[in-house]
Amino acid sequence: MSHPRVASVRTLTFDVFGTVLDLTGGIVPELETFLRSKGSELDAGALWRSWRARQRLEQHQDTILMLGHCGYLEAARRAFLFATRAAGLECSEAESQEMMGVFERLQPFEDARLGLKRLASRYELVALSNGNQWLLDQLCDTNLDGAFNAKISVERYGRFKPHPSIYRGAADILQREPAELMMVAAHSFDVHGARLCGFRGAFVNRYRLPYEPTAAEPEWTGPDFLALCDWLEV
Repeated sequence: MSHPRVASVRTLTFDVFGTVLDLTGGIVPELETFLRSKGSELDAGALWRSWRARQRLEQHQDTILMLGHCGYLEAARRAFLFATRAAGLECSEAESQEMMGVFERLQPFEDARLGLKRLASRYELVALSNGNQWLLDQLCDTNLDGAFNAKISVERYGRFKPHPSIYRGAADILQREPAELMMVAAHSFDVHGARLCGFRGAFVNRYRLPYEPTAAEPEWTGPDFLALCDWLEV
């Protein structure tokens, strides 16, 4: 039975990249092709982990330095260049731009695809993403079959999650009180940021990682969307 604190929830807001869409499954095969083209024997999975870690740093720096919001794809491109060059690979600006096309081809986790359909029977579903607005619109309308009632990009706030302006701004746009919203994410920093702004939180722990060391605990932690559906009894 779900927690009584979520009885007020009317809208679920979702992280998209890595929570709904399978980043690793979509990107690692393309990195393998890239590495073969370079005659490299580097492990594509290891390169992706390095790229992903650097991208998060790029996004945090973008928010902290306040020199102008670069956008998700540009942060990803900069991180890709850093990761490849750190691995000793030659990578041109043109090659880095070409690699960004992989994000347009990402597909959902199967549990997310099935779970969103079940959750839509009770809740308003909203994508709340670090992604560029045009990319978010395209992915949600095509690769995700229009699963979301609304799509909100951080571009309108000029900062990346977990900056509080993102969650507060989403509440304003959706005309909901924070307690009527629950953030669903596979990244604990995202749930943490939302919880500190008064949202309820669901931590989809796909990657078997610990939650942030904080008192702002999520109402639910579990392995996938289907488990969340069962907990919410939908």
